[in-house]
Amino acid sequence: MKISLLFLLTLVCGPLRAADANPFFAMNTIARGGAAEVVPLLKELGYAGLGGAVGDGAMATALEREGLKFFNGYHTISFHADRPALDDRLRGQIDAMKDHGTALWLAVARVQDAGRTFPNSSPDGDDVALAKLREIADYAEPRGVKIALYPHATLWLERVEDGIRVAEKLNRTSVGATFNLCHWLKVEGSERDPAPVLKAALPRLMFVTINGADTGDTKAMNWDRLIQPLGAGSYDVAAFLRTVHAAGYTGPIGFQGYGIKAPPREVLTRTMSAWRQIHAPTPAP
Repeated sequence: MKISLLFLLTLVCGPLRAADANPFFAMNTIARGGAAEVVPLLKELGYAGLGGAVGDGAMATALEREGLKFFNGYHTISFHADRPALDDRLRGQIDAMKDHGTALWLAVARVQDAGRTFPNSSPDGDDVALAKLREIADYAEPRGVKIALYPHATLWLERVEDGIRVAEKLNRTSVGATFNLCHWLKVEGSERDPAPVLKAALPRLMFVTINGADTGDTKAMNWDRLIQPLGAGSYDVAAFLRTVHAAGYTGPIGFQGYGIKAPPREVLTRTMSAWRQIHAPTPAP
């Protein structure tokens, strides 16, 4: 892995102000295992909590006992116009997240109507998706569970703008959007300025995820270059975070560690060190 420009940037431009720090959590793509392994590690290293599996009530309870938070539970779903979005399994998963302040992190894989599959990012699928999201939200809202739409490369809800568009059409305070850095780089490329999209997303933005990555033709890169420990890779994550803060975002930020081969403790330790360097107080002159 390459040495990141992140550290050089903090020397040249200064770190982010400590007051700008957002709650920083790890995703279970790297914080892997059961509560007995994950919770002590996250607490020891200083993470605010976990983004984990949907409906993992035991993990949520274990995190809360240690003063940490179960921020969101990830779930991939497909919507069919002639089928209900809710089944007994999803109801049970939502029930397990009740009273934990946990969001349903929802990736929409496919949207279909009358045997037709809508292309990725196509607004033509919005009516079907909106009907199904209302169905889920009607069940989740009384249980205190919000829905954060999760843009994911190769899925119907592929772009950040897709999440914003759908959330705005739905117009419910319990449904919002996510900005995933690795999927942004895969879908949009490293040259597109994320600032306008972040500003547009802000009223609905519930989560941002980050990780080390490389610059260049990111659309053609594999995930091993688009998902690295924080502090690795040539992509300027510190500058991205300044853009996030300039947009006015003060919510949680998660670390995406999918596919990283190094041991979780090593990756999470390195990532937290880089996070703290970015957010270190600026020394007095």
